[in-house]
Amino acid sequence: MNTNKEELTRKVKNVIDQIRPYLQNDGGDIEFIELTDNNIVNVRLLGACGSCPYSTMTLKNGVENAMKRAIPEIQSVEAVNLNM
Repeated sequence: MNTNKEELTRKVKNVIDQIRPYLQNDGGDIEFIELTDNNIVNVRLLGACGSCPYSTMTLKNGVENAMKRAIPEIQSVEAVNLNM
């Protein structure tokens, strides 16, 4: 992983850590999965967020907007569903 991607990943995780308490207040959570080479952040929504009908709106309007505001290089934030 190059230094720039490592730095971006660190920043992404920092933003997620700042957002997490708001999601946890509503019974949900968010988990960082990866930062792609195209600067797309893949996350998994957990708990109430995973089954909430408004989770896409929360992801795009809340998480993605906050992420892009903090890190302009980020293209988008996408939820991935991993079978674990």
